Amino acid sequence: KTHSEALEAIEKWGFKASSPRKVCKNIEEVIEYYRYMENIRDSLEYELDGIVIKVNDMELWDKLGTTARTPRYFLAGKFKPRQKTTKIIDVVYQVGRTGQITPVAILEPVEVGGVIVQRATLHNFDEVQRLGVKIGDRVVVQRAGDVIPDIVQVIKEARTGEEKEILPPEKCPVCGAKVVREGAYYRCVSMQCPAKLKAHLRHFAQRRAMDIEGLGEKVAEQLVDRGLVKDVADLFYLKKSQLLTLEGFADKSAQNLIDQINKARKTTLARFLYALGIPNVGEFTAKVLAERFKSLDKLMNATYDQLISIPGIGPETATSIIEFFRNEQNRQIIKKFLDAGITFEEETAKPVAESPFKGKTVVFTGELDSMTRDEAKEKVEALGGRVSNSVSRNTDFVVVGRNPGSKYQKALELKVKILNEEEFLKLLKEAGAL
Repeated sequence: KTHSEALEAIEKWGFKASSPRKVCKNIEEVIEYYRYMENIRDSLEYELDGIVIKVNDMELWDKLGTTARTPRYFLAGKFKPRQKTTKIIDVVYQVGRTGQITPVAILEPVEVGGVIVQRATLHNFDEVQRLGVKIGDRVVVQRAGDVIPDIVQVIKEARTGEEKEILPPEKCPVCGAKVVREGAYYRCVSMQCPAKLKAHLRHFAQRRAMDIEGLGEKVAEQLVDRGLVKDVADLFYLKKSQLLTLEGFADKSAQNLIDQINKARKTTLARFLYALGIPNVGEFTAKVLAERFKSLDKLMNATYDQLISIPGIGPETATSIIEFFRNEQNRQIIKKFLDAGITFEEETAKPVAESPFKGKTVVFTGELDSMTRDEAKEKVEALGGRVSNSVSRNTDFVVVGRNPGSKYQKALELKVKILNEEEFLKLLKEAGAL
């Protein structure tokens, strides 16, 4: 009848069951046990990042039921992230797809939660200043969510006077090109930067962009390092014989990648715009631009006033689009794409019945229990809505799940309509989407 009795029976039969465990009579006892387990977790023989709280009466399990992803009769109580002290021995710079340069701290190896941590992101140079961190500092490191290494504190009283300032790069650490400051970040401006190209190839090939299966990180690195791809458009000029020179490729895998690249020659304008990696243009904005301009040529020659008049496109995004298409090198790469046979299918919009989401902009924050974020997005779009990644005055609904982020606070400030998961599901049901 009870879960605790079931576990005891399992142990009597010679199997191992989770231990220690406790049957609690009330919430106070649950909290007390949570604190007890957090205090002893370092003495256990196994790694532990929290406890699971279950309804003991198993007859109630069927009555409580489950969501699409999790049962309603138990929940997890996570512990605070483990923290350890270590030393920053150096700082290196990573260059991303848009040229954004991220400082990364190289640490004296330290075990945090059963994992040896040797690197931690410093995010950007505003964060470096906020922490006041220097090379040579003793710092407190934690694994955020017991996963991602993060520096949370500098132990300034441990300084010896030999610490060195962490300075922004004067040039790109990968290609040596000029860097410019944009807000909290520094960015490499070179279109030939190998680090940018590798990251751009991975972005270009992802499922929501050009959907080229088999073009992952290792393949992208080899294509750039061997000089087979000098810009993203070169992908469409690759030969099977060239792929066969790469590590990990045999006849079949080389042909599969060629087939995937050929398949990608026929795409939609929205996917292509997203794949281009225009700064500040994500998947949602790419769809908006494709719907508004219908043709690549019209978008490439759009004016600032035309762009700024589109709901959801602000001055920064409009400027990014203008500058991207004004750049002669970008225009040459786009010409290479078109010469390689890239064509755009017209996205035939299915007739959408009236629904609460038709013509509305929706933002999601937090985790949904009933479905994944992608599933929720597909349902909103099928009902004629648009899903955005940021909250603005043009947002119609913000759907709030568990552990919402800063978008929830922004929605409150802007007085945007907030829907909890139950209200969201009710609207989907009314529209016939559930």
